[in-house]
Amino acid sequence: MTTGTTGPAHPVTGLDDVVHQRVRLGILAITHEARRVEFGYLRTQLTLTAGNLSQHLAVLETAGLIAVEKGYEGKRGRTWITLTPAGSVALAEEIGRLKQLIARVETTG
Repeated sequence: MTTGTTGPAHPVTGLDDVVHQRVRLGILAITHEARRVEFGYLRTQLTLTAGNLSQHLAVLETAGLIAVEKGYEGKRGRTWITLTPAGSVALAEEIGRLKQLIARVETTG
């Protein structure tokens, strides 16, 4: 295989650093599956501390990929997370790039 600069860029160059980070990719994937997910469920599924999860949610919210809604269920405060349209697009694009990368690796050698 040559290493010239002709042709399309390698799929890895299109990976989004905000989305691709393991925890954030997990948040987006779980939220996509559930449509609306509660903070505690994410924390348990991803085995994170509340503070660590909060930091990752802040990054995704700032990027416009999720919406965070605070409210109450009975007397208990709750935080729900939903994927924004931009979040759905970003997740789909990331999955597409990963599929391209997997296809290249599987057909090499």
